[in-house]
Amino acid sequence: MTTNPVSNDPPGTSMTDEEYGHLRAAAALWAGTSVLITNVQGEVLVQQVDYRTTHLLPGGAVDERESPAAAATREVLEELGVVTPIDHGLAVDWVSPDAASAPPALRFPGEILTVFDGGTWSEGRIAEIRLPPSEITAIKFVAPARLPELLSPADARRALSALRARINSGGTVLLENGVPIAPTVLDRLGVLRIPPPSYHYPWHLGNAPSELAVAQAWGWAFSGDGRVLVLLDPETGTAVLPGGKPEERDQGDPASTLVREADEEASARLGTPLLLGHVTDPAGSRAYLRYAAALKGLGPARPDPATGTTYTRILATPEQATALFDWGTAAGDQLAAVHQARQSLGIPRAAPQPVTELPDPTTW
Repeated sequence: MTTNPVSNDPPGTSMTDEEYGHLRAAAALWAGTSVLITNVQGEVLVQQVDYRTTHLLPGGAVDERESPAAAATREVLEELGVVTPIDHGLAVDWVSPDAASAPPALRFPGEILTVFDGGTWSEGRIAEIRLPPSEITAIKFVAPARLPELLSPADARRALSALRARINSGGTVLLENGVPIAPTVLDRLGVLRIPPPSYHYPWHLGNAPSELAVAQAWGWAFSGDGRVLVLLDPETGTAVLPGGKPEERDQGDPASTLVREADEEASARLGTPLLLGHVTDPAGSRAYLRYAAALKGLGPARPDPATGTTYTRILATPEQATALFDWGTAAGDQLAAVHQARQSLGIPRAAPQPVTELPDPTTW
């Protein structure tokens, strides 16, 4: 019995089923899984294991006749003692034979490794974790920027690429040795590889008390589709909202500070700002105001006169934007206020979608 010629056969030839099966078996690859799990602060779960010096994401080898998703579910249960649904892939990585530091005796043929989204775990679910008696010695949640310090270089590249794919809401990303074959702006700038500034400050609705000095005025600038303007530092990948420090020419009006800074930093034209609330520093002596405003248009990108930085401008959903900052547990409270302001401005809620880079002038 013969098969029809297949696309990778030499022209004009055919093979028996046995020959074709032998050919495919000779090209067999390993298959593995990893699972990306975060807490509500955006920190990533990593495992300390007893058989290597670097940490790992949960996961492991795919067993014979097992699907990658079933393997990921099984590994999370074996390693963390928690049953969790695995139904979304973040990344598929081709790990080439020459890219892995595997001992020659393993005869490593290359691996297809799928990174699944394990979701964001609450404190209650984290408390359910039960480690096995061997192999996994400890777990911890770490900031994304610490992954290169704790994981092997290849594992860190893959984990950060998967995390950016999750934030980007762009479907499953294809990797080669941990590097996206079609990098997004988040990949290109290395977003999250450097710790963002930490502002674990309490959130308060409304204006700041008069005795507090206003240190900054930042704004959530909404496009017509419900996304907001975010500025990325091209050198570090650090994200900021438009805004900045008050100056004398603002005449004590923080809203004027926001409008001026948005123009200087991003060539952004804003509508009338709507005050959302403020955060206060640990000393309770300074306030950082947050506004919402309609984004009317963008001019040509130019250097910020205060820093000399020409920011990369992107549109992101408010949820994507929040994932780029380190605001602690108060981030959820601020996000709720942002959506209330969006409704007051008559702007629809943004649909999940990839972030969009804005290199050119545009008008809404």
